[in-house]
Amino acid sequence: MLKRLENYALRYNEINEELMKPEICMDIKKMTALSKEQRSIAKIVECYTEYKRCLESIEDLKEMRKDPDPELAEMAEIELEETKSRVVQLEEEIKVLLLPKDPNDDKNVIVEIRGAAGGDEANIFAGDLYRMYARYAESKGWKVEVLDAMDSEMGGFSQIEFKISGDSVYSFLKYESGAHRVQRIPVTEANGRIQTSTATVLVMPEAEDIEFDLDMNDLRIDTFCSSGPGGQSVNTTKSAVRVTHIPTGIAVASQVHKSQHENKAAAIQLIRTRLYNQLVEEQAAKDGQARQALIGHGDRSEKIRTYNYPQNRVTDHRIGFTIQRLDAIIEGKLDLVINELIAEDQKRKLSGEKED
Repeated sequence: MLKRLENYALRYNEINEELMKPEICMDIKKMTALSKEQRSIAKIVECYTEYKRCLESIEDLKEMRKDPDPELAEMAEIELEETKSRVVQLEEEIKVLLLPKDPNDDKNVIVEIRGAAGGDEANIFAGDLYRMYARYAESKGWKVEVLDAMDSEMGGFSQIEFKISGDSVYSFLKYESGAHRVQRIPVTEANGRIQTSTATVLVMPEAEDIEFDLDMNDLRIDTFCSSGPGGQSVNTTKSAVRVTHIPTGIAVASQVHKSQHENKAAAIQLIRTRLYNQLVEEQAAKDGQARQALIGHGDRSEKIRTYNYPQNRVTDHRIGFTIQRLDAIIEGKLDLVINELIAEDQKRKLSGEKED
């Protein structure tokens, strides 16, 4: 482990030197790649630096506690125990940091939410989930861009697709794919009965041009009149775009923007990500791996979470975690659940490494 840590520290310093070179500063792609690599190992190097400093302090404190002055010796003894405790903490942190990293963790994501069982109430809930993710993104300093949306008559969305851009977005939101269930009295319910409805969430790492070569000759691009919000002009011009990948039959559409050019760009971004996601799934199946974190399958049909409004309760079924903070979570304080999922995922991975 120490050898790996030392290699990370050396690489961190090498990147520092590279970033100071004028030719690197002139090459934006190279500079961006190096900066990204440096950020990815910065926490490891920071912990390792503190770890080494603590080990050195322990040796010094062992000598200090031999001091003839009993007061100094006692202070050294107290500090020695605190430093030893910190070393143990750092060792655990470093073990987690050295776990194999999901290659998609640093990526932006494209999220699709669909109203499922429950009619109008399911669509309203889909809208609630979108707002929850949008507020969570805002709290993280991430950017949200709607790529396509189909509004529901009673509110919410029958389907919405949006992109979230920022720092390591996928590492946080990859646990959100699956069926989300809501239990509450719908606004459409006249008799005040609690109803159970569901919405499905699919989180996909955004595919970058350099990772997935999309042949434009394989695409059929159609335009049509938008039926979404935006006024009369949207409905009378063919600004909406549908893109079909002919070899696979996968089709996507975008109609949220006023210009055909913007909708076309959004639709191509969607199709690229869907095809990349399919490729990742196929490769994982060939390798004999489930396309999943150790927490759940990431399958749209897998029931992952229940939001019970009468009890102000959220339950994540994959890890048996329950918290009575639904009001905060639905307003975007999603870390209350996601931090638990990350911790459990890390725990299971560490356990798997020990078994190996």
